[in-house]
Amino acid sequence: MDSNSKKVNIVKLSVFSNSFLVVSKLIIGIIIGSVSVISEAIHSAIDLVAALIAFFAVKNSNKPPDEEHRFGHGKIENISGFIEAILIFIAAVWIIYEAVKKLIYPGNIEQIGWGILVMFVSSALNFYVSRKLMKTALETDSIAIKADAVHLMTDVYTSLGVAVSLFIIWIMEYIFKGNHFHWLDPLCAIGVALLIFKAAWDLTKESFKDLMDSSLDKEEISKIKSAIDSLEISVGYKSLKTRKSGNEKFVEMDLVFPKEVSLLKAHEETDKLTASIKEKIPNSHVIVHMEPCLDPCPKSCEPNCKKNA
Repeated sequence: MDSNSKKVNIVKLSVFSNSFLVVSKLIIGIIIGSVSVISEAIHSAIDLVAALIAFFAVKNSNKPPDEEHRFGHGKIENISGFIEAILIFIAAVWIIYEAVKKLIYPGNIEQIGWGILVMFVSSALNFYVSRKLMKTALETDSIAIKADAVHLMTDVYTSLGVAVSLFIIWIMEYIFKGNHFHWLDPLCAIGVALLIFKAAWDLTKESFKDLMDSSLDKEEISKIKSAIDSLEISVGYKSLKTRKSGNEKFVEMDLVFPKEVSLLKAHEETDKLTASIKEKIPNSHVIVHMEPCLDPCPKSCEPNCKKNA
């Protein structure tokens, strides 16, 4: 199975699992009158929207370059991650609004056991799906699938938190008969919203970083420099630039050769470097401009000149 088919299939699993959880949590939340369970239904609904956005992104990000998109369509994944983050922020604000209303106008929670059950089922299912999503995200370097995995893992913790709060309410009302502790339910919902805010903020930073054409990480830059250092003929490099679009990585540089080296030899050395970088960094596109070594050395060459090392 190729990389894109693997991404599409795993996102389908996320869509199906989230659809089931949205319906289950919403029905149980309305029946028992729990704002925290309903907030979890909203959380899962946002996860479902995120999964659908991720599905669209991975289906289209692998399209080859065309006349309008000469560098391919990889940034669709980054855009999808950014949209997902905005949706999560909106959902968190709405959950807090509903929870505050519930604190001001409290209501009874009935049949708490059903709420506890659906939360534990949600945690177990989301833990399984999130692990599979994250594994695929790391294998394919997909920000869209990683965003989906982060959403679901957040849901694991928030669902467990809601289950624990409902269990505490049930225990406290059993021990202190006649007393109500329903205020714990909206407080837990607010806690859920704050966790959602944190996940959304982290996702916004990561997706926005690539939209701004930030450089590749230090480890990948080190691999590029290692490939350059292994060359025998070139005397240095300058103007090294890197960026990322989805899981596609772009590397550009000027490679400096002694003036007496023939164009054929320089071209062979450039091909060797390109192959080495592509081997070290999958899904990379390398552009190398060949330059002669000038005397005296331009200041732009000095930091990476082998002659002066």
